[in-house]
Amino acid sequence: MFCYMLSDYLKEQYGTKLHKLLLSGGMTCPNRDGTCGNGGCIFCSSGGSGEFSQNSILPVEQQIENEKIKLKGKSKNEKYIAYFQAFSNTYQSADYLRKLYTSVVMRDDVAVLSIATRPDCLPDETIELLSELNSVKPVWVELGLQTINPVTADFIRRGYKLEVYDEAVRKLKDAGIKVITHLILGLPNETKADMIASAKYAGSCSDGIKFHMLYVLKETDLGDLYKADKIKLLSQDEYIDILCDCIRSIPKTVVVHRLTGDAEKAALIAPEWSANKHKVLREVHNAFYDKNLIQGEFLEN
Repeated sequence: MFCYMLSDYLKEQYGTKLHKLLLSGGMTCPNRDGTCGNGGCIFCSSGGSGEFSQNSILPVEQQIENEKIKLKGKSKNEKYIAYFQAFSNTYQSADYLRKLYTSVVMRDDVAVLSIATRPDCLPDETIELLSELNSVKPVWVELGLQTINPVTADFIRRGYKLEVYDEAVRKLKDAGIKVITHLILGLPNETKADMIASAKYAGSCSDGIKFHMLYVLKETDLGDLYKADKIKLLSQDEYIDILCDCIRSIPKTVVVHRLTGDAEKAALIAPEWSANKHKVLREVHNAFYDKNLIQGEFLEN
């Protein structure tokens, strides 16, 4: 097997698949509040890519219970991944983060704490806190790299240089924390070689990778560019072809956490094919099987 899927990793570690509780820590982003930018990345929605997460107004304990109700009937076990996705979930004081995340990590029904953030939101005191929490339950930190191409990074208004990502990864790994890197395939003006180079780079230093296709959401700057016919999106076949080559470029020990992106359908402008996630995953599976990237079935978590 050449593609080490998250479902396989979780079964090895926990004996079963763990479902994610989609939570919100009530934070924002330095690329939105003026610290390094005001508009955010050009593809990011007003929800900070966390449209499926619980409302941050609710106490985190209530968010967890709401998520467990949503998953009732889907999950046969009583252990979950607590996933903080929207915006930058280390962009607060260490005291705020300690109170929020300690209450989650100490729960018997939480097996893993997964935190999505930016590499420029990880001061030393925050990494020290995450290391403490990691001694209680596994902590995963998800970093939105998207690309290693500096021209593309500037175009999408990422707001930090590759060296910032490198330093964050080094510090997290030194602290014993697993790093998951997000990559977007199909960013404007990128070639297939650019995307494979990003996958190879992330695979050389990450414990896991999440692959997303570029999709266009309403009320984003990317949406304006798309409507003005200034960007081109990948077809489903193109995406799957590039994804297969990206998978080939990463070590077999790197866990693949995601193979597609899925937007809220009401907010999605394009591509239309991305709205049917189950169909896309079937096509990905068929392509992987044909190219000997997998054996048997896989499940995306």
